[in-house]
Amino acid sequence: MVKIDLITGFLGSGKTTFIREYAKYLISQGEKIAIIENDFGAVNVDMVLLQDLQGENCNLEMIVGGDGKEAHRRRFRTKLISMGMSGYTRVIIEPSGIYDADEFFDVLYDEPLDRWYEIGSVIAIVDAQTAPFLEDTARYLFMSEIAWAGKILLSKINDKTDAGSISDYINNTMKDYNCSAHFELSKDIIAKPFDALTNDDFNQIRSCGYRKSSYQKLPIADSQYLPLFYFDVVMPSDTLSGIVSDLFNDEKAGNIIRIKGFVQTGATEQLQINATKELLETLPVSSSRNVLIIIGENLNKEYINDVLKDYCSVVSL
Repeated sequence: MVKIDLITGFLGSGKTTFIREYAKYLISQGEKIAIIENDFGAVNVDMVLLQDLQGENCNLEMIVGGDGKEAHRRRFRTKLISMGMSGYTRVIIEPSGIYDADEFFDVLYDEPLDRWYEIGSVIAIVDAQTAPFLEDTARYLFMSEIAWAGKILLSKINDKTDAGSISDYINNTMKDYNCSAHFELSKDIIAKPFDALTNDDFNQIRSCGYRKSSYQKLPIADSQYLPLFYFDVVMPSDTLSGIVSDLFNDEKAGNIIRIKGFVQTGATEQLQINATKELLETLPVSSSRNVLIIIGENLNKEYINDVLKDYCSVVSL
């Protein structure tokens, strides 16, 4: 049977960054893998960031769409069926940052998938910088994203990161939402930069399994976390940095959690941008995509459209 891993984590936690390192390790161990970018959005930027991994022992697949959870679930199931006889030893699923993990388990228990696939590990990525400041619905979603994890990996750590405090925050969050999960710092949580993970670390991660957790689900409106997409974005790099920083601090825009994508900044220059309120990262790239995606809670589409209308040919619809 094919092992299938789920990489969870709230919006902007660093799932794609981890998957790059994890995939390279699995390939080095002789595994033939597929990575499924399983996103509710209409455009998948994260898949572009993994393109260089594609080769004889690594294939990239994509599921996209914004037409409801049930349609998305059907496409997920259909994709796994179509891949069932492709000779993979392991499939890695990267869902959106507001994913309901029940979909993962429910689909894999369906026939014929239950005869082809077995659940390997559920690995949760926690942003050490932003997680302790999540509130209300965002905090509930954070809890639900990591409740099933066999291992938690802390991302965006530095010399000031207090893994013990973050562990306490995680477990207090579980308690606040009456979730049965509890994580031990020494056994269940890894606090290392992803590029510093050793083969021993990855061996533990690959075989960590998952925990069966229970908690009371809260209703979340589908429209509450709909992303906005902007195409053919062209602006100087300093203008890009200024607009992105301003939007994160502008209450009229809504609660923006992450901005990512590829922006043309000159005649032949393009930047990859990956930003949260605490950190703005840009990197020179050459991509066929030219799209900016804004992710957050209760976004003011009309207001953000007005901010960006002079810099793109297509504004979010």
